[in-house]
Amino acid sequence: MKCMILAAGYATRLYPLTENFPKPLLKVGEKTILDWLLDDIDTCGLMDEYIVISNHKFAHHFEKWAEGHSLPINVADDGTDSNETRLGAVCDIQFAVDRLHLDDDLLIIAGDNVLDFSLTRFIRYALEKGTSCMMRYYEEDEKRLTRSGVSEVGEDDLLLSMEEKPAAPKSHWCTPPFYFYKREDVRKIKDAIADGCGTDAPGSLVAWMCKHSAVHSMEMPGKRYDIGNLESYRLVQETYRGIKG
Repeated sequence: MKCMILAAGYATRLYPLTENFPKPLLKVGEKTILDWLLDDIDTCGLMDEYIVISNHKFAHHFEKWAEGHSLPINVADDGTDSNETRLGAVCDIQFAVDRLHLDDDLLIIAGDNVLDFSLTRFIRYALEKGTSCMMRYYEEDEKRLTRSGVSEVGEDDLLLSMEEKPAAPKSHWCTPPFYFYKREDVRKIKDAIADGCGTDAPGSLVAWMCKHSAVHSMEMPGKRYDIGNLESYRLVQETYRGIKG
């Protein structure tokens, strides 16, 4: 099993902090955002490689960080150098699959969130289900729903549909950017892109995938801290206390 970290964005809403530095390597407390995520995931003992997908502008920062790390980390430079020329999350996933000849189960996560619960719980859930999986959490605010990925879930957590930024949300289930894809579904990503799947947001892939494979949805067992702008970063710095379990 491999863990793929989506980190090729330019985080323009965090300027000037991220004008020349990648958001996932910003510090939250004593660790970088990425270190909080990877140190936790590695406790499951199932990952044989961590793949950080970066743009060309920030790749050297990730490479320097990886050199000082004890984990097996591979930095994949997607070659883009501006927000306007970015590939988009789904194309970045396929880029890494092709470049690194990946044929394995993949845990795919965004590299700009911290959590107060262990992602190993999600990995165990996915292995128990034996399918591709995602997570969900209840969002009461309808305005936030229209700016998020929103899912419909049936019996036994089966994902029925997922829609990015819906004008009329069909539920209150929001979908954070944490996914587990079975090897056989990773092989379908190229078909999804060819079929017109949206490529900017990673949730567009699971929206396509649930129409072609069984996908289950685990209710998030804790809180996610999304670092999207300077104010949210300041708030996380003040309130985040690490993983509870």
